[in-house]
Amino acid sequence: MPEFLTLLPPKESLDKLLRNLPVPKLATETIKTASALGRIIATDLLAPHALPEFPRSTVDGFAVKAADTFGASDSLPAYLNLIGECPMGAIPDLEIKPATTAIIHTGGMLPEGADAVVMLEYTQTVGTEIEILRAVADGENVIKIGEDVAQGTLIKPKGSAIRPAEVGGLMALGFVDVEVVKAPKIGIVSSGDEVVPPEKRPQPGQVRDINSYTLSTLVEKYGGESVIYGIVVDSMDAMKKAISHALGECEMVLITAGSSASARDMTAAAIDELGDPGVLVHGVNTRPGKPTILGVCDGKAVIGLPGNPVSALVNGYVFVAPLIRRLLGQSMDELRPSLSAKLTVNLSSQAGREDWIPIRLTTENTESAEKSYLAEPIFGKSNLIFTLVSADGLLKIPADATGLSAGEMVEVMLV
Repeated sequence: MPEFLTLLPPKESLDKLLRNLPVPKLATETIKTASALGRIIATDLLAPHALPEFPRSTVDGFAVKAADTFGASDSLPAYLNLIGECPMGAIPDLEIKPATTAIIHTGGMLPEGADAVVMLEYTQTVGTEIEILRAVADGENVIKIGEDVAQGTLIKPKGSAIRPAEVGGLMALGFVDVEVVKAPKIGIVSSGDEVVPPEKRPQPGQVRDINSYTLSTLVEKYGGESVIYGIVVDSMDAMKKAISHALGECEMVLITAGSSASARDMTAAAIDELGDPGVLVHGVNTRPGKPTILGVCDGKAVIGLPGNPVSALVNGYVFVAPLIRRLLGQSMDELRPSLSAKLTVNLSSQAGREDWIPIRLTTENTESAEKSYLAEPIFGKSNLIFTLVSADGLLKIPADATGLSAGEMVEVMLV
């Protein structure tokens, strides 16, 4: 008979796993910046030049010397001689001298001698003169050289994810290519005689494979490349062969089902036989997901997740996501998007156990213009995937709490 599960807290479990993993060696590749959304920057990026490289107007109006407008108002306008227009996309061939001005458009380069721009709305044209109806200060309505980014500035440190804003910023500085960390390959093995592919109609006693696909998308969400190895029958030889194959091609391997303490479950035994030090944690004090296995086979993490789809996915967020971030050279402490909401019912919890509860968010009817939210728990067993499909997020009840009270404000992790 197998040993009963020895439960460890999630943080202690993860720390134990990390102590037995080597520092990851980051492989990199250079790709087109336009296709780099979501990828992780491999090296510190420094600005090769200032941005902008010339002083620019932020409005349509008139380039001026600010001192010429001091004291100007609707009742006592300043009068400046119009000497021309600043071309777009070229260096102006005119100079702003005292008591002169020139037409300038948004984004246009300031001519020599100008230090501010008066908005078109605060001017009137009178023959060859421009009435200035409002004073401007030195630098007003102007972006100065390097005001966005100074030359040599660290614009993004290595380990940063590329978002739409980064794509635009890198293009503005001429980074049409960018060096990124190669996506680590994460192998996914599903096991069980009762599990069949999703395209097959299950017979009585059979279920479709869910976990391969929920975990695959979780892996890709966090920047990994998922490799699905299919469904393995309940055979020690078949299990070892599948895990060994995945270990040969991937940086980390996930196995779903086969992790609970029963005679038919062979995941832990297979991990122990495939590399040192083998199984490090067999049982984590969480709900759902108690029978999770954390192991290392010759420097690579191998994680056995429960077959129940809610348990597998929740523990994917708890254990798999931070390990993928580590393989990408990122901080493991992810800033997950969350939302503050008022809990609608009392929730009980066992002291010492970390509970994760699926939450549906609704809008609270209040007289305030600012939206407030209600957190409504979705109760269901860990093999009911639609408890998560119906959820907007997850609520963690910490191990040191015995529950949460209705009306309490809680943080819901959006998923």
